[in-house]
Amino acid sequence: MNDYIAVLKKYAVFEGRASRKEYWMFFLFNFIISFVLGFVCGLIQASSGIALDMVPTLYALAILLPSFGVAIRRMHDTDRSGWWCIVPIVNIVFAVMPGDQGENRYGEDPYASEAAEGSQLA
Repeated sequence: MNDYIAVLKKYAVFEGRASRKEYWMFFLFNFIISFVLGFVCGLIQASSGIALDMVPTLYALAILLPSFGVAIRRMHDTDRSGWWCIVPIVNIVFAVMPGDQGENRYGEDPYASEAAEGSQLA
């Protein structure tokens, strides 16, 4: 859940890098929230007849920029341009690949910054 919130805090940030964990946890929580929201709205519509079709649509619109942002930062982590996000299938392959270790042209290693935060907490 922390990764989901971290992506939302970087609402429209398209620079830097995103770790595989950050990207896929955001994807997972976004999928779960979308599914539950659609299911609940469908139940309400079926039981009371109140049409809530706009609620899932509004959620999808609200989450659009963070989704693009984390996808572009994920491409940056593999040292590729964010434009690879628009190429079907290839973008999924790149999102699954491990990121570059150490710093690359898009910024420092996100795992290094996570490790530094962990050592500061200890």
